[in-house]
Amino acid sequence: MSRAADYLLDLVYPTRCVFCHSFIAPPGRPRICSACQDKLPRTEDGCRRKGDFFSECVSALYYEGDVREAIHRYKFGGVQAYAPVFGELVASLIYEQLEGEYDFISWVPLDRSRRHSRGYDQSELIARNAADRLKRELSATLVKRRGVQPQSRTGEPEKRRANIAGAYRAKDPAAVAGKRILLIDDIVTTGATLSECAKTLLLAGAEDVRCATLASTR
Repeated sequence: MSRAADYLLDLVYPTRCVFCHSFIAPPGRPRICSACQDKLPRTEDGCRRKGDFFSECVSALYYEGDVREAIHRYKFGGVQAYAPVFGELVASLIYEQLEGEYDFISWVPLDRSRRHSRGYDQSELIARNAADRLKRELSATLVKRRGVQPQSRTGEPEKRRANIAGAYRAKDPAAVAGKRILLIDDIVTTGATLSECAKTLLLAGAEDVRCATLASTR
């Protein structure tokens, strides 16, 4: 498609801010408006937390308000175009907080059925864009072998851990053996999913698992 055609499409479909959904001028690819750049609920030092099996997890934003709504549009509304913006936020976080602490980047995968119905894996797209920005290797390390009740509907941390137990397997144990893996997901709440993924990778021979997410609950 020519640049002229791209420009006409931008005029017909003006770009909105990823977070507040207000129009941005001049039109172009999805991005963050200046107002949201100033008021986004950014975490302090990545809101570091430790898990049962991952060394630490850092998150770029708090999962609230416009951030929550934007992630919902991205995950459930088919707005894949947000992925580069989200990937850039996660890449900046990783560069500031985890540089030199990992060998390659991976992600928390969807099961086959959910990926098919959604048409894409939201965490994979964030991870791909982050890896591109950082110029680091990206590799699929996990397979979700069965669908589970969405963690957001499961309730207490104990129930979330039970819900997700055994849901993943290492795709290729030889590829993770002795490696320090940086695992990316969209949101972290209790950390049960990241802990289960990290446990699976450690049992497959990984040396260390650290995590980065776009958003975290407070």
